Amino acid sequence: MPISETDRLHSQLSRLEDQFPGFRTEIVGGTIMVSPVRPFHGRTIRLLENTFEAQLGTEWACISDVTFVFSAADELCPDIALVPRAEADRNLSAYPPDLIELAVEVVSPSSVRHDYVVKDRLYAQRGIARYLIFDPYRAECTTLWHPGPDGYRGRDVVPYGKPVELALEIGEVRIETDELPVDRETRTQPPGV
Repeated sequence: MPISETDRLHSQLSRLEDQFPGFRTEIVGGTIMVSPVRPFHGRTIRLLENTFEAQLGTEWACISDVTFVFSAADELCPDIALVPRAEADRNLSAYPPDLIELAVEVVSPSSVRHDYVVKDRLYAQRGIARYLIFDPYRAECTTLWHPGPDGYRGRDVVPYGKPVELALEIGEVRIETDELPVDRETRTQPPGV
């Protein structure tokens, strides 16, 4: 039986995950992406997960860096995906993207284009109601809503220091951003590149 290109990518991805601890791997547009994880990245995720879990109760759960199979060419691993707790408790290595109520990405220097451009389109095409991009290099959160075929049609930018307020179908969330880490030393390209 011939091996498909998708099977080859999945096989390579599995090997890379084991060989590169401290790196995040995912398939985006048929390309395997390997991104180093920095301390501010992990700290931001931890602070956000604590906020979501404290405000949304026991019916919803945050899962991090778990594969969501969007298509044969796209397997995304959101930094945080808010999904029903019953699904998270299944403890799977891959989930369908239709479970995601909210997707959150924390920008790293190597993920700027993917987070702002590619994932904007992919998350919106799957009908994920809300997408948040926390950027420790620009010290701001981009909130996206109203998904469409080419990306989200609604967009606000909230500078760190002001709260991000979300009215989700599952409840309201207020994220205080004044304690999120900011890296003023690292330069990143503008999001549209």
